Amino acid sequence: MKEARTTADPHPTAARFLLLSILFCAAALTAHAQGDVPEWCRKLPRAEFAKLERVPTNDGWFEVYRVAPQTFAIYEPHQSEETIGYLILGSERALLFDTGMGIGDLKALIGKVTRLPVVVMNSHTHDDHVGSNWQFETVYGMDTSFTRESAKDSKADAQAEIAPGEVCGKLPPGFDRAAYATRPWKIARWMHDGDRIDLGGRAVEILATPGHTPDAICLFDRANGLLFTGDTYYPGTLWIYRPETDLAAYGKSVRLLAALQPEVKLVLGAHNVPGSRPAVLGELAAAFERVQTHQVQPKPAGPGKATYAVGDISFLMKAP
Repeated sequence: MKEARTTADPHPTAARFLLLSILFCAAALTAHAQGDVPEWCRKLPRAEFAKLERVPTNDGWFEVYRVAPQTFAIYEPHQSEETIGYLILGSERALLFDTGMGIGDLKALIGKVTRLPVVVMNSHTHDDHVGSNWQFETVYGMDTSFTRESAKDSKADAQAEIAPGEVCGKLPPGFDRAAYATRPWKIARWMHDGDRIDLGGRAVEILATPGHTPDAICLFDRANGLLFTGDTYYPGTLWIYRPETDLAAYGKSVRLLAALQPEVKLVLGAHNVPGSRPAVLGELAAAFERVQTHQVQPKPAGPGKATYAVGDISFLMKAP
């Protein structure tokens, strides 16, 4: 769960951004006809997306962007989480890192981008990252009790994602609000820290980065310098206040990522914008260290919660 920039297209045109703005405004006007437009929705489209190469898919719920060679961001701009999954292609198979909300038809979308067999791996198993796991035959999971529990069905968390103010524009045709739930899925293979997934001519390494959840991971494509960080880092306020959060483990995980900074060319988080500069990894670890050593004053952020901000990085945590 959540609160940039990449190198795919360094010379965007004003016309492209204008077109994106027009399309988004049309969706916002539709939402306005159904009620007030949520505040978060009014801030979209995010300017960073104008710098990316959009892949045409003719899909009304998802947007697809090429963020690196053979690497695609699957963005859900019409729900407040603004989740981003990643499709990573090798020569023999594809890895889908997170399956989002389970609102749109993700399997059909992926079929428009690649014909390779698909393996699913989740950055962690909160509902907004596993919503379409059930659509895929091969799902890998971290060998934790949290993962096992998450793989069961859950309706309450899913229903909260479509509550008033959480959706911008129209839900997909035929979507059944009343029936919406995170469906159970089967895990085909249990994974562990340091395991590698070979895609054919391309491999990604699993880095266990617990903290946000016990099963949180990052994926590292070392050969290409791509670090996929899930909810351990993304551009926006980082949520580390839930019961399953372990702050000591999170601190260790962000220090691990900071040590990788010299090898990283692009950081790809799971919400808001698909791409951050590598230097943010060191900044993240330093910011969290300042919070943990009580050098940052909290600001109230709702019942029982507080925000700690250090420069451009902020954390939503339990109130002291």
